[in-house]
Amino acid sequence: MVATVLRLRYRLLGNTLTRNPWQLVGFVFGILAALSLLGAVVSGLVAVSILQGLDIARAIAVVAGSALVLGWALGPVVVAGADSMVDADRLAPFPLSRRQIMAALTCAGLTGIPGMATSVAALASIVLWVRWPAAAVAAVPMIAVAVVTCVLLSRLATTLTTGLSGRRGREILGTVMLGLLIMTGPILTGAISLLGTGGNVSSRLGMVGAALGWTPLGAAWAVPGDVAAGAWLPALCKSAIAAVTVAVLWFAWGRVLQASTGTRPQQTTRTVKSGTLGLFGVMPTGGVGATWARSLTAWLRDPRYLRQLIFVPLFPALFAFSGGVGGVAFSGSAVMVAMTLAIAGYADVSYDGTAFAGILSSGVSGRADRWGRVLGAASVGVPAIIVLAVVIAAIGDGWDRLPAVLGGALGLLLVGYGVSAVSSALLVVPVPRAGDSPFKTVPGQTFASGMLVFVVLGACLTLGAPALILAIVAMATASAALGVVVLAVGVLVGVGVIVAGVRVGGRVLDRSGPGLLQRIKAFPL
Repeated sequence: MVATVLRLRYRLLGNTLTRNPWQLVGFVFGILAALSLLGAVVSGLVAVSILQGLDIARAIAVVAGSALVLGWALGPVVVAGADSMVDADRLAPFPLSRRQIMAALTCAGLTGIPGMATSVAALASIVLWVRWPAAAVAAVPMIAVAVVTCVLLSRLATTLTTGLSGRRGREILGTVMLGLLIMTGPILTGAISLLGTGGNVSSRLGMVGAALGWTPLGAAWAVPGDVAAGAWLPALCKSAIAAVTVAVLWFAWGRVLQASTGTRPQQTTRTVKSGTLGLFGVMPTGGVGATWARSLTAWLRDPRYLRQLIFVPLFPALFAFSGGVGGVAFSGSAVMVAMTLAIAGYADVSYDGTAFAGILSSGVSGRADRWGRVLGAASVGVPAIIVLAVVIAAIGDGWDRLPAVLGGALGLLLVGYGVSAVSSALLVVPVPRAGDSPFKTVPGQTFASGMLVFVVLGACLTLGAPALILAIVAMATASAALGVVVLAVGVLVGVGVIVAGVRVGGRVLDRSGPGLLQRIKAFPL
């Protein structure tokens, strides 16, 4: 049964790659990246084995192993989402017991690229214990336990985030994880500085490893080091912790899997007052007003749009951590936020999905659609940039730089709206469905479609270059007068690009609308 599931999985993967050459290119790049990382890990382990003693080897094995287990737990949410080719929902209709489904999913995890890379890297850690034969022998079963722990923890996390949680819960969890991922840099910087403050780094690393060795994350990795040190009782206790961890994960995953596949999802409804139209009752009538209301509603309620706004506070936080609130990077962080928001709608029609058919059938002209989408995005983006720039200037006492920062940021943002008015009339790409994790692998994504965003970004930077260059000069020379000029140039150029983009994009959409809908319908579910 397991072999049959694995054969079907690889046949699906092969058919997908042969049907789409660009997806094959991305797959090859992924394999090369995994091999490069694996080579670096093996080289590091060999170097530690030759150049360092037992204490450093124990600390590195436990800390690195714990980080690996934690990465497998966060991987389904942060990196690539659940394996959509073989998951519990796809296997549930078949006459398979829960235990058979769990065995198939576990083997699928072990035989995927991450599973095989993890297994090879874990086996390579045996080189740390070659000078202690008993530890090397003990490492073999503990490595198997650790790898199985990784896969079971990954499957449990996947089932929890995609099965039991409701749509709103998944959206909140995904947004929180996105924020944590973006803040990984400052968190690691703080941890490294903490390790290097007030003592020897190796001793502090040893303390961290000693603590992690008694947790489910690092127990299996700590056993060989204890055997090498002759600490047989701690080794036995940690072996028991590792074994119990596997048993608990298997039991918990089974219960969660039964609950997620054995119950039908409940659709939630919300009752509103009769005649309530929301923003549609506030905006002007006509095609522009209706599209404006629909676009603004999406920006305020659709998590796929709201996630773009998480960069508004996080970019300044990143630069504040790295360079302080008095640095130039913190003062100009509004420009980076504007760059992110500028390309957020480069394929805006893709988020409509098959509902785009209703827009085409409504008779709204392409130009009206373009204006409505630009106004909807600007109703959120422009106030956010202005407020952010003012708050940053107040915190960093950079009022003299405020006009230049606003000019560069608003110029880039408005130019992005104009470019997106054209690009979204030409491009549709696979996007996450409403309610999906922001990190879940989207079926149909290819290497080429992933590169399109950089083409759009290049166009935005090119058209926004006049304001950006003047803003850099104004900030470097601390010229307030030139900052005012930058603000005027940024707004004027941005508005001009929007007008031109709406005209061109409107004409393109009138011609390409049916073709865009046909391509959207062809995307795999």
